[in-house]
Amino acid sequence: MSDTRRRFRDCLGRFATGVTVVTVEHGAGVHGATVGSFTSVSLDPPLVMVSLDRRSRMCGLLTDAPSFGVNILAAHQEDLALHFAGRPRPADAPVSWDPDAAGPRLAGCAAHLDCVPWAAYDGGDHVLHVGRVRAFSTRDAEPLVFHGGAFRLLDTAPGHHAWAGTLDGPADGAWSSGTAALHIPLGH
Repeated sequence: MSDTRRRFRDCLGRFATGVTVVTVEHGAGVHGATVGSFTSVSLDPPLVMVSLDRRSRMCGLLTDAPSFGVNILAAHQEDLALHFAGRPRPADAPVSWDPDAAGPRLAGCAAHLDCVPWAAYDGGDHVLHVGRVRAFSTRDAEPLVFHGGAFRLLDTAPGHHAWAGTLDGPADGAWSSGTAALHIPLGH
């Protein structure tokens, strides 16, 4: 890597990001990749974007997948970030999946988005994959943060709420926290 490219990469590393694992079912298995380049794109329709190296296996899998998941990692999941970045966990420490999820969702994440491919764009040496969110969930968990080439913890105040919802169907969506429901009209 040239000195200028290394300095540019270090410059970009000054921007703190959350850590995600993008997951996709392929054949008889589930594949995942740690991705720091994730962002919201639109609320109406609900769209998110992940950026994947075009040479990566995940980029090819995501291009052909009917759906994919974005798992926003919690602070205690640094080992999963490393696992899906190419440093596998020991065989006696398998990855835990949420058995109640419709698609591949890692257990214990801070949030999860279930997406269908919307569009893919040329991003130089990366492909920008936009997904339409059809369902999501959150839980009260500190996020895993990446900054300056290292994992960090974010100190947040207590009092978070867990939410779950689906975004398919009519313009009005319903999310619930426990037994109380919050109705949010999508598109307003």
